[in-house]
Amino acid sequence: MSEHPADRRRFKRIAFDARTELSQGEFIWPVKLIDLSLKGLLIERPEPWLGSREQMFSVDIHLSKDIEIKMDVQLTHNEHGQLGFVCRYISLDSIARLRRLIELNLGDQRELERELGALIEA
Repeated sequence: MSEHPADRRRFKRIAFDARTELSQGEFIWPVKLIDLSLKGLLIERPEPWLGSREQMFSVDIHLSKDIEIKMDVQLTHNEHGQLGFVCRYISLDSIARLRRLIELNLGDQRELERELGALIEA
């Protein structure tokens, strides 16, 4: 019996809607955030799509007027009108905000600690 890819995920994704911008070089795309995890995010692919898989992207997720999560990400898949990214760099301030957001949405402290442990091992 084959294992479904979602069953292998070590990081729970949470559906979250926030003003989000993706950028690479001179390009900036406002995008629709579908979900995010401690390890990455999924967005709707903007049109026209001119991004390069070979270069890093920056993502700004605006939680409020003064609070945002910033990360440098790498494109891992481009399928069915969606783009999946893995986080390659995130600041301490941004990871603290993301951790709190995940904690509030998971509602389970033990699950959050398990995911943080998996993130450290990765």
